[in-house]
Formats: sequence, structure tokens, C-alpha cells
Amino acid sequence: MKLHFGKNAIFCVLLLGLAGPVSSRADSAAPAKPAQVELKGDPKKVPQELDGVGVSEHLGERVDLAGIEFTDSADGKPKKLIEFFSSGKPVILNLVYYECPMLCTMVLNGLTDGIKGLQWSVGKEFRVVTVSINPKESSQMALGKKEVYLEEYFDGAQRNADVAKAGWHFLTGTEEQIKKLSTQVGFNFKYDAFQKQYAHPAVTFILTPEGVISRYLYGVTYQPRDLKLALLEASQGKIGNVLDRLLMFCYHYEPSARGYSLQAFRVMQLGAALTTLLLGSYLSIFWTRQRKGKTK
Repeated sequence: MKLHFGKNAIFCVLLLGLAGPVSSRADSAAPAKPAQVELKGDPKKVPQELDGVGVSEHLGERVDLAGIEFTDSADGKPKKLIEFFSSGKPVILNLVYYECPMLCTMVLNGLTDGIKGLQWSVGKEFRVVTVSINPKESSQMALGKKEVYLEEYFDGAQRNADVAKAGWHFLTGTEEQIKKLSTQVGFNFKYDAFQKQYAHPAVTFILTPEGVISRYLYGVTYQPRDLKLALLEASQGKIGNVLDRLLMFCYHYEPSARGYSLQAFRVMQLGAALTTLLLGSYLSIFWTRQRKGKTK
């Protein structure tokens, strides 16, 4: 199944400087090589279209879940944001708009590819909340987008459809409510009246079950490992098994790289602990056998 981009995609190429590497998805309309956009004038000057667009990180701050309301595409009813956090599971949040000609599609494609690569399932270990930043978009439009991405998520995978449908929410809302949420998570966007499009950054938010902003993941591709580690962090190790928690111990988020990297020191610590444990177990068995041999 192909997910098509809309018209005027060239405008969105300007936003790729905020987005990071392009998804390698075969059925996306992205070119094989990144497009080169020549910006005349001062190279340090931000293009007018992107002035004020970006991310202001609010790590550790709590979103007012009870004070923000959106319409759920599943039933067309308005609901407080807290209802989508009531499961006690971490939440992947992204702000897009459903008629976006290029960048939002790339973000959703990248996220879908990333969560498909997880052993965990939407609705079971975590939830996904996708919110439109365009107040003119309808819940019917959101439902259509949900069906497209759930179909892509299920493609070739053995997953519980009912659980996933109940765990990935596509929402719409008023300009006031959209502004509340975007301000609290630091998602700065603007509407370009000439292009009739929204300029916005490419970023995905990871929130704790209580609505605390735990991690910002940038770009249009999301590695399953980064998503897994971010969700482990947000759940404080409450999801996953012992090996997953060891993985979280060995990796650390690097802001400069905007991703997780292996910490050699922690790997050495873990290796030393395992070596000590194995050696201790061997010596214990050896000494026990020695004592038994002497008593015979």
C-alpha cells in the first residue's frame, strides 16, 4: 500500500533541516537523494517561512491532561486528553495535520515503521496519540488517516487488531485546545497563508503515563531501538523484561546526536558484575564439592 503526498511538496523541503534524515521507505515519495535547496542571502538567517518554527524542550514538565480536550475520531466525541493516558502506559505523542503534503506523512511513515519493528504492541505496552494542528480538519478525516496507518501497522504482522485500534488515537480539536497542547510540549508552528500550509518541526514526544514529557525524538525516521529505550524510560522500567532493563542500563540518550548511544563504562560495569557473579557461583560450587569430598 502506498501513502501518497499532496501537492506543493517543495515548500515542505525547507522543513527538512528541522527533520533530520529522510525515511528510506520504498513507497514514500521521498527522492533517493536529499533535495538541495539553495537559500540566497545570509546563510545564517532563518527563512521567513521558518521564522518562529521549532521546538522548545520542556523535559520533565507535566502536560495539563485534564485541561485539554480533543475530538476522538473513533466515536466523534470530545474527550479530555487524560482519557488517553488512563491505561498506565507510556504514550507516544505527535502533532501533525492530516492534509499535510509531505512532512507529516514522512513523520507518520517513520513512526509506523519504527513501532512495527518493536516486539511490543500498540495498546498493550504503550499508546500512540496523533493530534491535528489544523482546527479545520474533521474527525472523519482523522478516522480515514487512522484506518490507513493501522492497515500499514498490521501489514505482515500478527497483532491484536482490537487492542491496536483502541490504543492508537487520531484526534482533532479547536485552535484554542491545539495551542494549549502545542505550547505545553514546546511545538512551535505557524500557518503560511501564501502557501496555505503549516510550517512545523518534525518531532515525536514520549510521555509518561502521568503526562510528564520524558523524551523528544527528532526527525522523520525512528529506530525501533530508540523508541524502545524512550518508552522504557517513560515507564520507568515497568514494561519489558529483565533484558530490556539491562538494555536501558547500557544505553544513554545523547542530546547532540539526538539518539541513544552505548555507554562503554556501563557495559564494563555490567560485564564486571556478571563476571563476579559467575566466578562466585563457580567457586561456591567448587568449595561445596571440596567439603563434601573431605567428609567422605
